[in-house]
Amino acid sequence: METNKYLFGASGHAKVVLDVLFSNNIKVLAIIDDNPKTLYISTIPVVKTKDFEIPEGSQFIVAVGDNSIRKKIVNKNNFQYFSAFHSDATISAFASIEEGTIVMPQVVVNSDAKIGKHCIINSRSVVEHDCVLEDYVHISPNASLAGNVTIGEGTQIGIGSSVIQGITIGKWATIGAGAVILNDVPDYAVVVGNPGKIIKIKTK
Repeated sequence: METNKYLFGASGHAKVVLDVLFSNNIKVLAIIDDNPKTLYISTIPVVKTKDFEIPEGSQFIVAVGDNSIRKKIVNKNNFQYFSAFHSDATISAFASIEEGTIVMPQVVVNSDAKIGKHCIINSRSVVEHDCVLEDYVHISPNASLAGNVTIGEGTQIGIGSSVIQGITIGKWATIGAGAVILNDVPDYAVVVGNPGKIIKIKTK
């Protein structure tokens, strides 16, 4: 029996999530949002959360780009989740990807990579062999993780950045656009530049 598919979050990120689903001929019945600012996205109706009754067996992707907000939505709502991979992504049969994660076009995920729940693996990014990404991580477009990199929960890897092999990046860190990461990064750090330097530690 086919399950009903929905998105939660009617932002710009929902548009690209829909493209991933459409590439696999997955039908989305509606987009749910607490405070919708539009009636439709890509012909899909947007419904206010309080007006929506979840049909039994429905599945969701949280289509919100902000990692912390995505986590709050998941913690608040008792949804069932599904993952989606663009038809143009290359994903090893030996990689594992958990529920709620979205994989965009031209991504490469190589052997024995392990990607957690509700992650965003954005367009043309590379997740090499034996990488481990915890929940709510966002790998931005054109970012590259070499082999055996570990990324903690909620961390954002900026557009076009590079992380050399064997590096560990802590939770809720921010790696700036184009940064080159040659050393381990602690929790909550903000890192920019080539080579990457910590410019501050965020408050928890």
